[in-house]
Amino acid sequence: MDTKIYHDEDADLNVLKGKKVAVLGYGAQGRAQALSFRDSGFDVTIGVRENGPSWKKAKEDGGMTVTTMDKAVKDADVVLMLLPDETQPDIYKEFVEPNLKKGAALDFAHGFAITYKLIVPPKDVDVIMMAPKAPGDAERQQFVEGFGVPALIAVHQDATGNAKKIALALAKGLGCTRAGTFEVDNFDYETKSDLFGEQAVECGGLSKLIEEGFQTLVDQGFPPIVAYFECCHENKLIIDLVTQGGMAYMWNVCSNTAKYGGLTRRDKVINKDSVAGMKEIYREIDSGEFKTEWRQEWANGLKNLHAMMDDESKLQLEKTGAEVRALFQRKAN
Repeated sequence: MDTKIYHDEDADLNVLKGKKVAVLGYGAQGRAQALSFRDSGFDVTIGVRENGPSWKKAKEDGGMTVTTMDKAVKDADVVLMLLPDETQPDIYKEFVEPNLKKGAALDFAHGFAITYKLIVPPKDVDVIMMAPKAPGDAERQQFVEGFGVPALIAVHQDATGNAKKIALALAKGLGCTRAGTFEVDNFDYETKSDLFGEQAVECGGLSKLIEEGFQTLVDQGFPPIVAYFECCHENKLIIDLVTQGGMAYMWNVCSNTAKYGGLTRRDKVINKDSVAGMKEIYREIDSGEFKTEWRQEWANGLKNLHAMMDDESKLQLEKTGAEVRALFQRKAN
């Protein structure tokens, strides 16, 4: 499947000239996007809880109107839902749905609420996704340095005939078309691939691999600091090589011993059973089973999540990691 990639010449900021852009939420992603939109000349309004920490921070940043969510939506031509997945449905119901005007565009940075129909917008608005592929801080830094990070766009609903143009204008406003902005056919591609990557590889898979590798060496009598360097700290070196030049480049940089050992032994760790587990993870995402489980966790006040995070914080790996990081901080002091 070919993927269309757009650059600066494919997007027009004038599409949003004279339009009001409302950013709901002022966390890492909300703040990064709002500041870059402001610097690109957009008329930006921040919608947050009155007099809360985000309200005060947005006021300090300046150059933007700061108001309550309902007022921000009422005046907006484009509304960006830059809020946590678990809060979006309720905020949409209370503040967005009653105030969203006909012909406006509703933008998401992640497709969860649309894919699983937790939010069902009216037919007379555009529904788009513009998802920068980087954390907020990195995204903002790239913009400030005159570039941008790649982004993904998708159109779920095109009521005005301009939905794609608006998504591209937003991407250009963040500098994402300088790097490259790619289009997918629907929100599901982003939602399900993002969830799978988080659960099977980036967050779930990698963290478990690191934890078990560390514990295996410790159980064999190795000093925890040695196990930490080999099984955790040095992962950044490998990821940097892959990011820089790809998987083959990483292998070429490694020693012959590392190449041979890695290539002949990796199937002992990631094998048919592991792949079957990955397929089961995807099945739960695709069927909506994970969505249902996650929504139950929201309703339960995230008690299980908080307990699991508490367990993670108590691992020997964490204590050793703090000791290793302190070694590198000595230079700064």
